[in-house]
Amino acid sequence: MVRVKPFAAIRPPKDIVTEVAAPPYDVLNSAEAKEMAGEKSLLHITKPEIDFEPMLEDHDPQVYAKAVENFKAWQAKGWLKRDPKECYYVYAQTMEGRTQYGLVLCAHTDDYASGKIKKHELTRKDKEDDRMVHVRIQNANIEPVFFAYKDNDILNKIVAQTVLREPEYNFVDENNFGHKFWVIDDDKTIDQITRLFNGDVEAFYVADGHHRTAAAARVGAEKRAQNPNHTGDEEYNFFMAVCFPESQLKILDYNRVVKDLNGLSSEEFLSALDKDFTVVEKGTEIYHPDHLHNFSMYLDGKWYSLEALPGRYDDSDPIGVLDVTILSNLVLDSILGIKDLRTDKRIDFVGGIRGLGELSRRVDSGEMKVAFALYPVSMGQLIDIADTGNIMPPKTTWFEPKLRSGLFIHSLD
Repeated sequence: MVRVKPFAAIRPPKDIVTEVAAPPYDVLNSAEAKEMAGEKSLLHITKPEIDFEPMLEDHDPQVYAKAVENFKAWQAKGWLKRDPKECYYVYAQTMEGRTQYGLVLCAHTDDYASGKIKKHELTRKDKEDDRMVHVRIQNANIEPVFFAYKDNDILNKIVAQTVLREPEYNFVDENNFGHKFWVIDDDKTIDQITRLFNGDVEAFYVADGHHRTAAAARVGAEKRAQNPNHTGDEEYNFFMAVCFPESQLKILDYNRVVKDLNGLSSEEFLSALDKDFTVVEKGTEIYHPDHLHNFSMYLDGKWYSLEALPGRYDDSDPIGVLDVTILSNLVLDSILGIKDLRTDKRIDFVGGIRGLGELSRRVDSGEMKVAFALYPVSMGQLIDIADTGNIMPPKTTWFEPKLRSGLFIHSLD
């Protein structure tokens, strides 16, 4: 079973929460962050390069030093305050009429090392290293990771009872997504939540935040090595996560745009697709794929349906059944010559939150030649892949809404 604990969150007073809270560090580029950040915004801590003129590179040592300086200043000014006791918290997000309720808690780094915290993506060392520096210099998890777990009826009831109360925070962000936050400070309920996770929940599944999870585990291992009296109960063994029951989560599509047709004309490319797909022209109106193994393609101002032919995929293989695998093998690799999705500069990825109109816009602008939309991966597929120790291809899942940063911070002290 997984090991969790409550923690004393460092968080903003309710009257300034909307001024402090900000999008995650990796949602905005530096220029966008600089334009968005108000005086109290957490972006001055998560993207402190915005405080320099001219703006410095985010890996500059001065930028890391500024992050530490700003975090201390926000606490000194009372813009971030530490709760007086260890609590659990409930964080609710609402998008397009759908609400998901997550428990905010601390997970244990040992569970990541042992595989009880299960990943479905490979991490890149450079991104891990960057996040590790931020955790180390701040001695804190500034931003949470996003976990899923298999539904537990009693935990669901505790959350349902909690959200009947007036929330501590309640606001709508710039994307019209709703955010609500409750504090669970009752000792009896805190003990019950701890027992339920430690006794009944077998695993966490990393939905979003693979690099932050890996970085937190590496910092914990560093501190363990530096402490001759290490017991495993120290705060540095734990890191902050928001954990949602799987039934409440929805994965959005993660789509592809490609710069060229690998030397083929449009007619030759369409002819090559006939080998493995039933290709049907759909006209100029946006076409959405509506089931597994059905793809949407935009080329030369027209939308097409691509239906993978039987025998071109393996439904018994957790990876082979994925539409990202089918598209990669039968189109991107074999026809367009794109061998490595992580490094090839001819391909880019568009999260489903932007809509399929973003695909046609990028093709019509001349920036890209062809676009592909995929049917979203299900939570069941994600869990099946993680449980079998498999790894999804890059850029497979897109979760929305993103966790808002600045609502809670976990100190490693």
